[in-house]
Amino acid sequence: MDITTSNFNNKPTSFLQELDLRHHLHPFTDHKELKIKKPKVVVRANGVFIFDNDGKKYLDAMSGLWCVNIGYGRKELALAAQKQMEELPYYNTFFQSTHPPAIELSSKIASLAPKDLNTIFYSSSGSEANETNIRLVRHYWASLNKPSKKVIISRKNAYHGSSIGAGSLGGMSSMHAQGGLPIPDIIHINQPYWYGEGENLSPEEFGKKRALELEDKINELGSENIGAFIGEPIQGAGGVIIPPDTYWPEIQRICKDHNILLIADEVICGFGRLGFWFGSESFNIQPDIITIAKGLSSGYQPIGGSIISDKIAQTLEKKGGEFNHGYTYSAHPVAAAVALENIRILDEEKIVEKVHKTTSKYLEEKWLSLNDHPLVGEARIKGMMGAIELTPDKSHRSAFPLNEGQAGIITREICIKNGLIMRAVGDKMIISPPLIIKKCEINELMDLVYKSLDESKSHLEKLGISFR
Repeated sequence: MDITTSNFNNKPTSFLQELDLRHHLHPFTDHKELKIKKPKVVVRANGVFIFDNDGKKYLDAMSGLWCVNIGYGRKELALAAQKQMEELPYYNTFFQSTHPPAIELSSKIASLAPKDLNTIFYSSSGSEANETNIRLVRHYWASLNKPSKKVIISRKNAYHGSSIGAGSLGGMSSMHAQGGLPIPDIIHINQPYWYGEGENLSPEEFGKKRALELEDKINELGSENIGAFIGEPIQGAGGVIIPPDTYWPEIQRICKDHNILLIADEVICGFGRLGFWFGSESFNIQPDIITIAKGLSSGYQPIGGSIISDKIAQTLEKKGGEFNHGYTYSAHPVAAAVALENIRILDEEKIVEKVHKTTSKYLEEKWLSLNDHPLVGEARIKGMMGAIELTPDKSHRSAFPLNEGQAGIITREICIKNGLIMRAVGDKMIISPPLIIKKCEINELMDLVYKSLDESKSHLEKLGISFR
């Protein structure tokens, strides 16, 4: 195969697919299946749309991987990266060194974060940031002469990254089945998933009941052994699980009463996704640590971090001694410069404010109308995160008489055929569109969703599924 030219954008799709299959190991992919279906070759993007190598246009209702908050094609970020590369392309922040992009970005994030969270430890991803959080929690309590407080409690079906530590924090059973996860001292309690697990309880009753499982686990293990609880304000990869209103206030109380740290993983919910700079504000959560990534740079550069509270930062400063942890690319100057430009755009163009006051309300109204579709058991949404539960029987919230997730896969493939990127999580379909999506594009999104659901229902009926 001739690969002498570097201009791969002009190569036939079949050539690119063959070369990709030969040399590229994809994340979260069945490569046996990929060899049959062939990868989609994406070559350019603009606004809320991506385009493949054959010129087909797709409305990207997932913002890449929950991250392209300001949309595709913003040249300001490219110029910010170029300018920084010309001045200082790289320097580390080890050995008592820093640089202006790291200083300015840290100050800016501190000005936006909830009160008392003013210090940032940088990484290149959310996975790395949650690895940091494990180390940070244990180092903090050891600094207070409480080294036994090292257990971290998380939730089943949560997602906190795919590295060893972050994958352990997450509660994905399929991930734990590969690689001997979770690591010791990571414990999981049940998720606040009312539609799938609430049975006959009201959402309010169920939310409080699931929150109280945290207190039960603390009492079982002893608060002297618990360092922290970690949770996404809304579980993203778990299927956009929006907790009942009674859940987070009770979690907050329990953490405070038992003197354990509260970590809000806002890799998805941060930087405008819920109509606030941080999703914690939407739920009135007062975390000790916030995990950030994705929307921090809108995906234009790999950057993440942990925003830590004053009590943690001041404790480590007072105690002294090195925190023996770090990454080569912590606060990378180019990534930091791009993140700053991204935040400037979010702020000056009032994108977060528009989501809060206008577009999320418009999308919510349209999205909730899906509750009337015969294939939908529940449509739920908060801010710019939405999900629909697929079911053959609305009244009983029944599962399909197929392999779990098969209906979701069928629906996802139909969406792609129709030019819509909507993700399947089991038999749930989820969206997380760019925050800059316009009302006319929301209309286009909804037209594609309805068209795809109609076609999926017809396909399922041909497989012998009856709906009621």
